[in-house]
Amino acid sequence: MTLPNCPKTQTRSFALIIALLAVFVLTANAAVLWYSMQVDMKLASKSQNNPQLLWLGRSGMELAKWILSVEANVPGKPYDSLEDYWAGGSGGPNETNSPLANISMSHYQIGDGWVSVSIIDEERKININTISPQLLNQVLTAMGVDANDMPTVSDSILDWVQPGDNPRLSGAKNAYYMSLNPPYFCKEAPMDDIGELLLVKGVTPMMYTGQAPAGTKPTAAPKGFGYSPFDNNGYAFGFRDVFTPYSDGRININTADANVLQCIPGVDPSTADAIIKARTGDSSMGETGADGSGPFKSVGEVQRAGISPQAVQSIGQYCDVRSHTFQVTITAHYLTDTQTYIGVLWRNTPSDIRLVQFYAAQPLPQQPVAAPAQN
Repeated sequence: MTLPNCPKTQTRSFALIIALLAVFVLTANAAVLWYSMQVDMKLASKSQNNPQLLWLGRSGMELAKWILSVEANVPGKPYDSLEDYWAGGSGGPNETNSPLANISMSHYQIGDGWVSVSIIDEERKININTISPQLLNQVLTAMGVDANDMPTVSDSILDWVQPGDNPRLSGAKNAYYMSLNPPYFCKEAPMDDIGELLLVKGVTPMMYTGQAPAGTKPTAAPKGFGYSPFDNNGYAFGFRDVFTPYSDGRININTADANVLQCIPGVDPSTADAIIKARTGDSSMGETGADGSGPFKSVGEVQRAGISPQAVQSIGQYCDVRSHTFQVTITAHYLTDTQTYIGVLWRNTPSDIRLVQFYAAQPLPQQPVAAPAQN
């Protein structure tokens, strides 16, 4: 038996559907309103916290200045090395008795926030703005750059950082760069960022990073000092590993790594290894370890590494044991927000340390952007 259609039942079903739709719309609107309020509250919180983070970053920079000032005044320590507190080391014998012994560079409490400070010296690298042709060619040789490419890269880098209308034999000035698509001018002034090398004629992203692009097969083994044929690297190292646009122009023999040391004329891999071993000592034994090792107090002390007189003479031409330029990374944290700041400090004297640069760090790409296609 089939029941006849009931108009009252149909009306009630339709009303129920309308009510459910209305509840759904109201619920959706409430959810959107709640999310909008959360976003507004988050933005308001960040807006309120930004000045706090900025001043925490500035305070962290002042802490770095104080650390570098105290470090330079430590008695009987006329050098800077990787064992120093500012470099994250354990400190030498005289440092452990200084005010630095009670200072933490990690999560240093300032008011309701904290900062972490990381310092590296720029003298551990080679200044690209003051580099000599001889030193530049040595860098290219140590990297394993093809001999046919070296004149173009070397001359073009020197043309980029130095004024003048006439390019070197294999270099480039405005006439070349303005012919590119898109065109741009040759800077003819010191670099402000090492990434500018990607704009220079002959410089490739692989030279900059030292690494072959992901997914490529290993290239034929270049003749770089540190290259292993089993590494998927285009070069022994990259420009970004050994160059800096900031420094006093001298290489700190106590902080430079093996790649930088091998770029000094007359220094080969075994010599670089001997230097690193000689400067690494047990600070508890005094200024040098029991075996005569430890940071070099003067460039002349490098001879205790057992290297040749010619290498000692070359090192004396390019190196020092003091650092004057420091890149400082400040991690500032306030409530739920964290911001990273980068600064550059120039230490002229222990009492004269100047802030050269200060900015909020942005996320960096995995690889630098390639230079425009070159003719």
